[in-house]
Amino acid sequence: MKPAWFRPWGPTYRPTSWQGVALTLVAVALSATAFILVDRHSHSASDTLYGVAPYWLAALVSLHGAAIATAGGGANRTPQRP
Repeated sequence: MKPAWFRPWGPTYRPTSWQGVALTLVAVALSATAFILVDRHSHSASDTLYGVAPYWLAALVSLHGAAIATAGGGANRTPQRP
């Protein structure tokens, strides 16, 4: 069995290995870069929000998908019939 990168933590997941931490940091770095690049040309807070929303959503959905795929602790087990 492969080691778990993430573990269930309430309604979300938390990284439990260096691979999970690295993946989380990459998502945060990409989100911060998108914010800086979009905010540079924005005229208001709503411009910034509308500009970064697609990038942040893509980063969070990708991170959540990776967490589901590599989660340990029974999150990706199928129930067994008696």
